Amino acid sequence: MLNKSEIENIIPQRDPFLMIDEVETYTPGKSCIAYKNVRKEESYFKGHFPNNPIMPGVLIVESLAQAGAVAILSMEENIGKNAIFGGIDKMKFKKMVTPGDKLKLEVNIIKRKGPIGIGQALATVDGKIVAKGELTFAVV
Repeated sequence: MLNKSEIENIIPQRDPFLMIDEVETYTPGKSCIAYKNVRKEESYFKGHFPNNPIMPGVLIVESLAQAGAVAILSMEENIGKNAIFGGIDKMKFKKMVTPGDKLKLEVNIIKRKGPIGIGQALATVDGKIVAKGELTFAVV
């Protein structure tokens, strides 16, 4: 299990934009399982939506991308680099994420060619699918 400071040793994101709280397990270049504890104090809930707080889908995708970045940037040849979005494909949202949820983020790297790759991403809450799709990344 990696905590926030150990995650920060792998990926460059920092609060308030570090979107994962812990990593359960990861295999460099292959996969990562991480978690985001969705707190009612998150700044985006003030406006999305004031009387019905829902985590924006784009932030769920960013959380997944950061989990994928742990898998890619933990590879020895990628230490100190950054992984940026190259594309989002087949992303579907199945359930709302609200304060108090523990978002499980699973990313499996399914293709890599040079600095470009694709991760199969799945977000769940209590075993129910919240979002799933493919994330294309570039290591820079």
